[in-house]
Amino acid sequence: MALPTIPIIPSSGGCSAGSCGSSATQMSGMSDDIRRRVQDHPCYSEEAHHHFARMHAAVAPACNIQCHYCNRKYDCANESRPGVVSELLTPDQAIKKTLAVAAAIPQMSVLGIAGPGDPLANPERTFATFRALAEKAPDIKLCVSTNGLALPEHVEELAKHNIDHVTITINCLDPEVGAKIYPWIFWKNKRIFGKEAAAILIEQQQKGLEMLVAKGVLVKVNSVMIPGVNDEHLKEVSKVVKAKGAFLHNVMPLIAEAEHGTFYGVMGQRSPSPEELKNLQDACEGDMNMMRHCRQCRADAVGLLGEDRGAEFTMDKVEAMNFDEDFLAEAMARRVALRDKVAAEREAKHAKAHAPQLPGQAVITLHRPQKSALAGRPVLMAVAAKGGLINEHFGHAREFLVYEVTATGAKLIGHRKTELYCSGDDSCGEAESVLSRTLRALAGCEVVLCSKIGYEPWGKLEAAGIQPNGEHPMEEIEPACIAVWHEMLKAGKLAPKTESKVA
Repeated sequence: MALPTIPIIPSSGGCSAGSCGSSATQMSGMSDDIRRRVQDHPCYSEEAHHHFARMHAAVAPACNIQCHYCNRKYDCANESRPGVVSELLTPDQAIKKTLAVAAAIPQMSVLGIAGPGDPLANPERTFATFRALAEKAPDIKLCVSTNGLALPEHVEELAKHNIDHVTITINCLDPEVGAKIYPWIFWKNKRIFGKEAAAILIEQQQKGLEMLVAKGVLVKVNSVMIPGVNDEHLKEVSKVVKAKGAFLHNVMPLIAEAEHGTFYGVMGQRSPSPEELKNLQDACEGDMNMMRHCRQCRADAVGLLGEDRGAEFTMDKVEAMNFDEDFLAEAMARRVALRDKVAAEREAKHAKAHAPQLPGQAVITLHRPQKSALAGRPVLMAVAAKGGLINEHFGHAREFLVYEVTATGAKLIGHRKTELYCSGDDSCGEAESVLSRTLRALAGCEVVLCSKIGYEPWGKLEAAGIQPNGEHPMEEIEPACIAVWHEMLKAGKLAPKTESKVA
């Protein structure tokens, strides 16, 4: 007698179509060329960010615009946000550091230049770095992130060096809105202010976007959500950049803590709540593939998204390394082998998910259930995980991935940064306050999945209306989340949600 099937949807990279980055579902409809270009890129593919690492080379100190949300900091190891670096590098240093990182971290697939200023306001330093790396590490994808002011004049050079991933930060289309975000730009050897400055910047951004798309370059548009300034306006931004051929839209929350010293921070401009950010991303989602896994990385970030291993690769350590031809060849071979292995695993997973089910076979149905047969509301679940697996202890997690789980699947909608609750010894003097802050960070989530969790935080989570779950260690995230959702449905726990008990 066949066992009853469990209506679980096969994982598709964590997202339904049109959600976070390029899910496996979306990639199945792409051309072979586009799929090849995004499948190993942790920023352009949500699935890839579980497997592949990136590095940002901090070679671009100067900037040609001023943003109210930006304050560049040098020799800074204590802040994690764009515009911050611990070491500003020359192109030669950046090349050495990139080769060192790529040798030590075979998951590294991307080298980007994103600051701490604007790469295209520093074109000599930026392109000198790209030219050398294209020769010494041709398997590594090269990317650039720009505010767009100088973009049109450099599109030909970008295409010449096979830089086929470009990010443009576009926060508005209306100069009235732009004047509230950008106090000035430096344009044709003059500083220009207000609406005039914003109008020039907007025109250059749109022109650069159109030129890149015409060249076949994949463009990701970053937008900073600023409550009361451009939050509603970003819906129009998303429609326009989609119509012009942008590949991906990344709506990010404003970082506005006063201690960062930005204009917005000092003046008390608030950041959006996680709920506000999600609602805006959802509103834009129908018009643009949305990136939901962004970590708003430092300009010298190293490693997988959500981690920073920069301290392992300071220049004094890098300078002591040997970079002969055998060393470089062996390192590149390891990277290529790892990518082949991940590709094979993905292919096997996809084939298994779409294999026909044998008559009488027990286990999991691979067909999407009808919504009418599975009445139940969406549930937000926080997951302590790395590499796509639930493999982190609650007390050791520095961030939680947040999934929205419904009858039709599990979709990554963002992440919540936290502090370490447990340091691994007996000196947790501030454990109580850290745990309280973690509970606030998880507000709105109903379940936390982790590999292990202690008795005390278990009780605190339950008291806050968040159910801990340690029953799926080392399992893939999406199937585990879906299984928990079905357990909640079966137990009658998916009635309309009550107010969160977390302050």
